[in-house]
Amino acid sequence: MDGFTYPVHPWCITENSFDKATVKKNESVFSLGNGYLGLRGSYEEGFQDKHLGVRGTHLNAFYETEKIRYGEIAYAFAEESQTMLNVTDARRICVTVEGETFHMDGSDCTDFERALDMRRGVLTRSLVWNTRSGKRLHMLFITLVSFDHPHAAAIRLTITPLDFEGKVEVTSQIDGDVKNLTAENDPRVGSGLQGRTLSQPVFGTIENGGVSTQNTQHTQLCVACAMTHAAPKEESIKATDWQMTVSWALDVQMGKPISIDKFMAYEWGSTKNTDALARDASKAAQAARAAGFDVLLAGQENTLARYWQDAGIELEGDDALLQGLRFNLFHLLQSAGHDGRSNICAKGLTGEGYEGHYFWDTETYVLPMFLFIQPEKAKGLLMYRYGILDDARERAREMGHPQGALFPWRTIGGKECSAYYPAGTAQYHINADIAFAIKRYVQATEDMDFLCGYGAEILVETARLWADLGFYNPNKGGKFCINGVTGPDEYNAVVNNNCYTNLMAAENLAFAAWSLEWMRANRPQAERDLREKLNLRAGEEVAWKRAAENIYIPYDEASGLYLQDDAFLDRLPWPLETIPKENFPLLLHYHPLVIYRHQVCKQADMVLALFLLRDRFTLEEKRRCFEFYERLTTHDSSLSMATFSIIAAEIGEADKAYSYFRGTARMDLDDTHNNTKDGLHMANMAGTWMDVTSGFAGMYANEKGLSFKPTLPKALKRYAFTVA
Repeated sequence: MDGFTYPVHPWCITENSFDKATVKKNESVFSLGNGYLGLRGSYEEGFQDKHLGVRGTHLNAFYETEKIRYGEIAYAFAEESQTMLNVTDARRICVTVEGETFHMDGSDCTDFERALDMRRGVLTRSLVWNTRSGKRLHMLFITLVSFDHPHAAAIRLTITPLDFEGKVEVTSQIDGDVKNLTAENDPRVGSGLQGRTLSQPVFGTIENGGVSTQNTQHTQLCVACAMTHAAPKEESIKATDWQMTVSWALDVQMGKPISIDKFMAYEWGSTKNTDALARDASKAAQAARAAGFDVLLAGQENTLARYWQDAGIELEGDDALLQGLRFNLFHLLQSAGHDGRSNICAKGLTGEGYEGHYFWDTETYVLPMFLFIQPEKAKGLLMYRYGILDDARERAREMGHPQGALFPWRTIGGKECSAYYPAGTAQYHINADIAFAIKRYVQATEDMDFLCGYGAEILVETARLWADLGFYNPNKGGKFCINGVTGPDEYNAVVNNNCYTNLMAAENLAFAAWSLEWMRANRPQAERDLREKLNLRAGEEVAWKRAAENIYIPYDEASGLYLQDDAFLDRLPWPLETIPKENFPLLLHYHPLVIYRHQVCKQADMVLALFLLRDRFTLEEKRRCFEFYERLTTHDSSLSMATFSIIAAEIGEADKAYSYFRGTARMDLDDTHNNTKDGLHMANMAGTWMDVTSGFAGMYANEKGLSFKPTLPKALKRYAFTVA
């Protein structure tokens, strides 16, 4: 493979030169996080040109709302957007010599190298600064976002004068003057928020540093940010309206390194608890300082050692893909929330793409990976869904369903925030995706306490929704039909009997009924408590089982194909080879109605169904469907190629499976979708793990246990992985 931006190394991503054209992409690639706090890979000192990069500090699930302004509105349209905020920037550190302040875009530097070390969990930057006055000094930045102290991050700056002695000024800052990206023409980028979204900071001093608090306007959330330092001499502290700065005038000697360690911490919660949040952030920063940078660094190394033991994966024969695969697994660890109030954003904590929203991507792509690596993280992701169950119930009522729950397609806080309902709210399959994830989790872990305490309640409420949405259609042989929905493939919207949705709804209905039966036999008190809590009527689960057994599946006898939906074959074919390359992705160049009228897929959800529900299809059915939908799929969705790789491997197309895998493993490193600058593609990253485990190795889990059917692409000599 040619054209790699980064040198191929099994455990590091490095850059050896500064290029303004790749700044924003690299900020995403070199991001750090721990599931709670994320820092984009911006240079500590910032740029002279403030428009060159997109500095970002993100807290998982910390968001602001804004009223959605429709040209025309209808009943139950989503009312408010939700946007993960770019919060208080505590990362800034500047170095000044004789009045000249260092910036990557305005200073002369040599021997530059930046490296993301995936075994140590740190980002390092090393360079020699050649000042205009002729002085040379080496600077080394080491940055980490702590796994052991989940609210804290730290930076060590080491300065070594190479040919002079004298004064060096260092300033460290909390900057509250932050903004989010404003939406562009691409609906996947930016938000509707204008200007500053956080209030002017309220500053206070703490030992060796300071603390700030800032509030949102609408969600009434507060973020507290604290910084403290370990430095060789006493500091000077001052505050302006938006910044607090700590500074040192250091006496340096030629060849002798001098270091400053900066410790930052974040807490967030209700504005009712502002003072407590400030105290907690201060304590967290001071606790990190008391532990010391070296201890924090050792903690990172220990956490990553355990993670790579759990997530151990090897490829022999293509070092570039191995690098990409490990890069993906590393960022998934950094981005996944596990505190019950957060999830995993579509772009993780690496950028503002999709506004920090949580999608069905979590349950279908990311959760299965954690389930087989670190099951407790999979449980944490499911607990988030339980935490927003009441919002899902409320949404179901808004959508005309007298009972049950409808989970949002896009959300942070729990409410639907997709302004375009045909490709948003209409994706009812999110209910079944969550239910299927619960089924996977219970089967893999046998955590029946989770099922009885949390999972079964979700299963009942989602099953009730399907029972109300569907109906027995005499025109379809009396089968249970579901009309007016959109499947995962957003290029086929508001259709009748989307095959993926119907198949997954049947799984949801059947497993909900099974769960109640199991509880009745094994945990009778828990079953009675659940019935009383939900006013569950006798016979409801009988109706669910009947619907599941009689679900309508669109199928064309003549071709032997399972169809995306009832009318898929009635649409006008649109040969992809006739579409100019510059017109992809289609959603940016054609009106939705133009796309909806054609036989074309953004991602073929039938191919995804072949993977998730392997037992329901014969090998020949899978082969026919794969070949048919492959010709019609643009892969405009980053979720697409991973599932095509898995099914290609299963039907014996090992080389084609490998080709699709190549498209997933380095998607962000090679920026193949030209949008890495907006954040990394989390679901695709998890999909690469599934390509190896479920694709090449043929791993499949069901109620019977775990099975394998391995194949080896010609380009690989061997592969190996670990499962919990």
